[in-house]
Amino acid sequence: MRKTFKAGDRVSWNSEAGRVSGTIVRVHTADVNFKGYIHHATSDDPQYEIKSERTDHVALHKARVLRRLRRSAVAS
Repeated sequence: MRKTFKAGDRVSWNSEAGRVSGTIVRVHTADVNFKGYIHHATSDDPQYEIKSERTDHVALHKARVLRRLRRSAVAS
């Protein structure tokens, strides 16, 4: 079964600096030019645009490197 995510999902992934977590802000289902590179995506194998929770850095990743996280509790 293939992993799928949607905008708003919290995910984590490995980076050079260790485990990073963030929120998916957009799902790309066609090739996209991002930071000077073409990232290949299809509806069957999308690229997920993710904003880091700590640094606000934006990255693109495929589902195979992502791990779903539980939503954080919202303070009342």
